[in-house]
Amino acid sequence: MSDFPIPAELQTIRDWVRWGASSFGREQLFFGHGTDNAFDEALMLVLHALELDYGIPEAFLDAKVTQEEKEAIAAILERRIKQREPGAYITGHMRFAGLDFIVNSAVLVPRSPIAELIHIGFEPWLEADSVNSVLDLCTGCGCIGIACAYAFEDAYVDLADISQSALEVAQQNIDKHHMESRVTAIGSDVFSGLEDKKYDLIVSNPPYVSTEEYETLPSEYHQEPKLGLECGTDGMDVVSRMLKEASSHLNPGGILVVEVGASAELLMAKYPEVPFLWIDFENGGDGVFVLTDEQLAEHQAYFDAGVNQEIQHS
Repeated sequence: MSDFPIPAELQTIRDWVRWGASSFGREQLFFGHGTDNAFDEALMLVLHALELDYGIPEAFLDAKVTQEEKEAIAAILERRIKQREPGAYITGHMRFAGLDFIVNSAVLVPRSPIAELIHIGFEPWLEADSVNSVLDLCTGCGCIGIACAYAFEDAYVDLADISQSALEVAQQNIDKHHMESRVTAIGSDVFSGLEDKKYDLIVSNPPYVSTEEYETLPSEYHQEPKLGLECGTDGMDVVSRMLKEASSHLNPGGILVVEVGASAELLMAKYPEVPFLWIDFENGGDGVFVLTDEQLAEHQAYFDAGVNQEIQHS
């Protein structure tokens, strides 16, 4: 039973959502793990406590709740407030690219704007019927790669991650979506576990937060696996390795798509002569670049050096 006092006035689902949102606001919770405001977060958690789907008719919000249900709602709201735990970890699920995925504290909560690119099949850089192989690098729960398997119906997809715990969640999602015949979870530190495999599409939401920035993140981020967020002094350790090695794992005509978020300017400063194409998203989000196999090969010397300022120009 929750330690939260349960106001007698809270009778309906709508009452509880409003009260939850107000409580979240007073406690100054952070929203950025599937919802971006207190009301949506409260609605998600109240409906979860009541075992109701998020898409219920609005009229249901005026239905009264029982005493047992009130206690269940209060316990979940209390957990969100006291532990600063992202709502997706409490429900155990998060939607991405229109699909439902199992999540827990072993993986980041899905929230990448790359979902928008999946919806359009990564056009105009790729043609759907020409994509036969996809790699989701630093896959976490596997949401990006599995969504790509839906988008490219003839493609085989590898989900690669260094974390065994993350791969276990990814495998659960492979099974959930009945993708066992086309999607494989592989243990790999960046490309090291993939041998000489090549792909038409390599897509990644890797760790890209600097050590200093990580320490300043809201408490909710510190509930997520540090391995999936923090990545060295400038946050570019994994991304730099990807850029260095990606060319040898792309088929002709293939592309590399990587999210680096707010680290975009740092990446451009690190490699000022590389023609990163930054995506403008209609539904929000930024910091995602596209490079073709030819562009990666052309700038291989810069990637090998780590920073292209170290290259001596003729």
